[in-house]
Amino acid sequence: MSFKSYLEIVFAGSIIAAMNRHLLKRQLTSYGEDYAAWCAEQGALLREGRLADLDRENLAEEIESLGRSDRKEIRNRLEVLVRHLLKWQLQPHKRKAGWQLTILEQRRQISALTEESPSLKNVPTEVLSWSYDLARLKAAAETGLRKAVLPVECPFSIEQILDESFLPE
Repeated sequence: MSFKSYLEIVFAGSIIAAMNRHLLKRQLTSYGEDYAAWCAEQGALLREGRLADLDRENLAEEIESLGRSDRKEIRNRLEVLVRHLLKWQLQPHKRKAGWQLTILEQRRQISALTEESPSLKNVPTEVLSWSYDLARLKAAAETGLRKAVLPVECPFSIEQILDESFLPE
């Protein structure tokens, strides 16, 4: 290959690379325009090490929201779990296999979340009061029992609630 051909290839490659960089900068999807495309682009930019091109503020917010969504999921699953434990305890004549399966599923899902993110291990304890208050209201509505019949404070410890072998009698 002649030196001239080599220079033409290098020059052409440089121009194409510069054009691609320019197009990518212009064509990056905004956060509000197309969330899925924005996520894909941000991931690609991270992998390429193009930190200056990242949408840092929205990316930071999204990462922080992932932790919040796991906390919220634990809180919601705990509410469903406690509600079914209350129904199991208060209506032994209406017990169903479906209630027991729901109890087991919620326990396993909470366990999976806390195993994947050990920093969330204390979340069930932290959100129990909130989860119980809602579980109490929903259990009363679903069973037809007066809210006053259900204890104001959760009658189960967090250890009992999360213990796969525990079912209140």
